[in-house]
Amino acid sequence: MSLTSLLGQVVHLKVVRITEFGYFLTDGKEDVMMHKNEAKREYTEGENAEVFLYTDAKGRIAATDTIPFITVNKYGWAEVTDVKPGVGIFLNIGIKKELLLGEEDLPSHKSVWPIKGDMLFTTIRISRNNRMFARLATEKVMEELAVKATKKDFNKNVQGHIYRTAKVGSWIYTTEGFKGFIHESQTEKEPRLGEKVEGRIIDVKVDGSINVSLLGRKHETLDQDAERIFAFLQSRNGAMPYSDKSMPEDIMERFNLSKGAFKRVLGRLMKDGKIYQEEGWTYMKK
Repeated sequence: MSLTSLLGQVVHLKVVRITEFGYFLTDGKEDVMMHKNEAKREYTEGENAEVFLYTDAKGRIAATDTIPFITVNKYGWAEVTDVKPGVGIFLNIGIKKELLLGEEDLPSHKSVWPIKGDMLFTTIRISRNNRMFARLATEKVMEELAVKATKKDFNKNVQGHIYRTAKVGSWIYTTEGFKGFIHESQTEKEPRLGEKVEGRIIDVKVDGSINVSLLGRKHETLDQDAERIFAFLQSRNGAMPYSDKSMPEDIMERFNLSKGAFKRVLGRLMKDGKIYQEEGWTYMKK
């Protein structure tokens, strides 16, 4: 296996030669340079060194014994250090070389681009010409990482970072490890990718993910149960297969409410002109 194929990874190499400006390391077949300003200590010939392989500004393979918290196939939270329109954003991964997340991997609307200080959950990808770039975590990666919330977590305050944005809303990963969705109606301003936000849990879904509102607790006149059910309606494009004719056990299973409490909530929403019922379904009024 060539050293080029190990770019973005941590390897163990032997020091074979020391020069005025650095160390030459080898795997027995190929040599790579570790400049002295990339070495945290002095090495002797024949010593083994644990190093991270990267490409320098000229595209050459180089080594550092500072191990980043992100490597190929290893994800971590990286801080945004710079934003360059037309290029992308640069991330601090724990070494001197910053990692680029290209403009093509950022949201189409620059208003939700990260700014300096925001945090992105990323890994390293290697391009065809052996350059290192950042890659945002996919939804599948976040699902595998997430912790399931329970009904006891309803109405709790949470903090987290936005890891995905879309027209309908934003997705958050909280400090507890919950994966959540923020509908566009539950925020006064669309948050940036990577922005740290604080809100409250307004619904816990069957799969353990959550719905989050960034609005203040007194922002809506609806009580908490009505707000939660209305948010559930919004997340289903304005329609749900529940009404005041639904079975009590179905209501309890989905909303953790008695049928009487559920009917009172629907009555409140209908009185406010927000919903209507038809053939066992409840719909938002447009």
